[in-house]
Parts: sequence; structure tokens; C-alpha cells
Amino acid sequence: MTASTFATTGASPIFEPPPEYRAGVCNIGPAEIARRRRAGHVGLIAALGLLAVLVAVDAPSWTRLLVAIPVIGAASGYIQARLRFCAAFGSRGIFNFGDTGRSEQVGDAADRARDRARSMQIGLASAVIGVVAGVVAFALPL
Repeated sequence: MTASTFATTGASPIFEPPPEYRAGVCNIGPAEIARRRRAGHVGLIAALGLLAVLVAVDAPSWTRLLVAIPVIGAASGYIQARLRFCAAFGSRGIFNFGDTGRSEQVGDAADRARDRARSMQIGLASAVIGVVAGVVAFALPL
């Protein structure tokens, strides 16, 4: 079948993935990697800002546990950038090695399963890092 046949039938064409794509290993290119790195920076700045505000207003120490939330986002962004793997794309069975905002479907079911497994690992690792950071922030004698 050709792409024009897919267009007339309404089915989504699934093409051979680019050589950069490796199931469960790499599903994003340079533009998307930079985007994940920026998200990590934003999350880290938000976490530090939140901690500074909570300390400045002398909020109860338990409120410093909230630092976990932006740290989860920061960790997720940095992990995805380092691994060259987008967890959301992996969960949805897509990849992108071009401009941001575009994506293509992963055709092979086994590849999609490997991508979902990697996405779960990234999510779990980010959550653990965030919780540890929240507990450390709580335990600080400020």
C-alpha cells in the first residue's frame, strides 16, 4: 500500500522508523532532547524557589515535602534528556526525530511494549528522586 492509499482509506500510514529510533532506548532527536533538558531546568528552579519561599515565610516543616512535586518534574526532564527517550511518547507509541510538535507512530507491537516499559521506569525513577528530595527538604533543620 502507498501513502496515498492510506489517505483515501483514512488509515494512518506506518512507515519504517528512522535508524535513530531504538525501541526502549531512543525515541527523540536533538530538538526534543533540548526541550526535555529545559523542562528539567524549569523544574529545578521551581523546586529551589519553592523551598526558598517556604523557608522565608517560616512555613511548617511538613510543607517542605511539597518540594517533591517540582523535583519529580525536574528529574523526569533530565532523565529523558540523558536517555534520549520521551516517557510520554513511549507511553503513546510514537517517536520524533524532527522538529518539536511532530511525531510518528511506532509500528511494531513489541517495540511499543519496550517503549512503555522504559516510560514506566522513567516515571518510577523520577518519583523516587522527587520523594527523596521532599524528605530531605523536610528533614533540613531550617
